[in-house]
Amino acid sequence: MRFEYFQMIDRIVALDVGERTVRSVCGVPKESTIFEGHFPGYALMPGVLQIECMAQTCGWLVIAINRFAAMPFLIGVKDAKFRRPVLPGEELEFEGKIIHEGSGFTVSEAKGRRAGKAICEAQITYRLMPVPNAQFRQAMLEIAERIDVPGRESFGESSKEPGT
Repeated sequence: MRFEYFQMIDRIVALDVGERTVRSVCGVPKESTIFEGHFPGYALMPGVLQIECMAQTCGWLVIAINRFAAMPFLIGVKDAKFRRPVLPGEELEFEGKIIHEGSGFTVSEAKGRRAGKAICEAQITYRLMPVPNAQFRQAMLEIAERIDVPGRESFGESSKEPGT
């Protein structure tokens, strides 16, 4: 995780466009200024950042489904639950699946786990918008390479660009 850049996902470990499923791994930093205030003397990862991990995990699936030509923008979170505290230095696993697509919206269900035990879950709704330009798309492809998004090679520069 790179809290300072709001990049929660360290690696996408599985992504199946046909099945509409995704799994990611996220290592919580041992130290961060976030923990100084949340909470002094008892550092915990904020629940809102756990939601962001779920949203980014499923967001990468939505990006891949749309071949890097559309971006998912978070517009809703339903039924969010936090089961256990998350401490600095822990490794988290997230999984998600698409449960609805249509009319420019996508709805996903996501769950987070630590060592196989549930830590959080939520239903996430996105509004899909076209990628604004080729530079933005290229930046997303570079992040996809860094976090090892499966199949990203097929969406590279030789793929059809947005709007063409």
